[in-house]
Amino acid sequence: MDVRAFFTAASVPGEPEPWNTLQLKVYYPAAYSDSADERNMGYVPAASSNAPYPVVIFMPGSNCHPEVYGWLAKGLCELGLVCVTFSWIKQDMPGFVSLSPGFDLRYLTPDTFGKAPSSSSLPTLLEAVEQLNTEGLLAGLLDTRKIILGGHSAGGNAVLLNSNSGWFPQLVGGFSYAAHTGASTQIGFPEDTLLPVAGDVPMLIMGGEQDGVIAASANRYGDADDSTPTERIARTFDEALNSTRHDSHLLLLKGANHFCFAHPYDGTTGRPFLDWPTLGSEEEQRSLMLNAIQTFIQACIGKASHESLKTLSHHPMVSRYACK
Repeated sequence: MDVRAFFTAASVPGEPEPWNTLQLKVYYPAAYSDSADERNMGYVPAASSNAPYPVVIFMPGSNCHPEVYGWLAKGLCELGLVCVTFSWIKQDMPGFVSLSPGFDLRYLTPDTFGKAPSSSSLPTLLEAVEQLNTEGLLAGLLDTRKIILGGHSAGGNAVLLNSNSGWFPQLVGGFSYAAHTGASTQIGFPEDTLLPVAGDVPMLIMGGEQDGVIAASANRYGDADDSTPTERIARTFDEALNSTRHDSHLLLLKGANHFCFAHPYDGTTGRPFLDWPTLGSEEEQRSLMLNAIQTFIQACIGKASHESLKTLSHHPMVSRYACK
């Protein structure tokens, strides 16, 4: 299947200029027709034979440009999905400007958490998907009732904390890599707090045994020393995720580090200096993660069984698989 993409933008209400614009890159299954618009402008029509397409909205890690998730977006489009990636330059904290998945700090304190979404980008992204379905290349081709959230690092944290069908009824699943729900002591949470995951939609929580960034960030949550790379990821699944339907999954990978999910990674930004080296082939690690995500999404949209993910427990690169 041919995969193409186009760019668009959306404004976030209530955010101050110039930090109020999301820049979206929308990947979609395409069908070349050799039209004048294709030749002159590169506007290739979407393939319509398998429409309507479920939509994946992918939340990036802090200071991770959306292009580093192109490998994932293309792989999902080849499955018959549309994938939206984005960049948002903003100040999550005064004086710190970064590429951000978008957090609303008003709803990330001990007194306010859980009262409203803590993702400040997600409402705008969902509205943008609705707009894409009304005009342009994808008009009438999207299944806006089947939205899957995905995220890496801070973006994965946003997915874990906001995959709530009570807030967003169009969500049918969420997946994360290199993320957990540990709460920062700097904003008033007690040491070693894990924020709850609603669990009312299926979840796939993934992590790598060589994640030096998570290990070195343990002081944020009250640890005196560095933690293990996957302890809080596993505890997020075991302790914080409220699910008993056997459609949520934990997948820990041998040899994978924090930034192997972002490829090719630009080491001039972010915190790659904290990461540990990967062990084994990063390409094979990404291939396994893509296969897991594809299988999970197929189950979320009713085209496969969640039981099919259990085969991953026997994969030689998997250190732990669990389902609940």
